[in-house]
Amino acid sequence: MTITFLDIIKSDKPTLVDFFTEWCGPCKMMKLILAELKTSVGENATILTIDLDKNPQVASTYQIQGVPTLIIFKNGKIKWRQSGVASTNQLQKLILQHLN
Repeated sequence: MTITFLDIIKSDKPTLVDFFTEWCGPCKMMKLILAELKTSVGENATILTIDLDKNPQVASTYQIQGVPTLIIFKNGKIKWRQSGVASTNQLQKLILQHLN
C-alpha cells in the first residue's frame, strides 16, 4: 500500500509541510531550519517538503501564491499557515502546541 500526501496530513500527529521551489532563496534557508527542527521535534511531528514546480496542482489546491509557504496540518485540517521564513523556535512551539 502506498502512503499518499492525504494519508500523511490526516494523521493525528502534526505535519509541517514546506511548499518550496528550487530557485527560491529563502526556501534554501528553510531547508537548514527544517533539518534543525527535525532534530528537536523528532518523532512528534512529520516534516515534508513539496516542490511546487514538480507539483503545480498542490499550489492551486492550497492557494499558495508565495514561497516558501509553511502549513501545519493535523487530522486533515490546516492548523497554522504562513508564507515566508519561520524560525526553528517558532515552528517548534507551534508543533508542540498542536501535539494534544
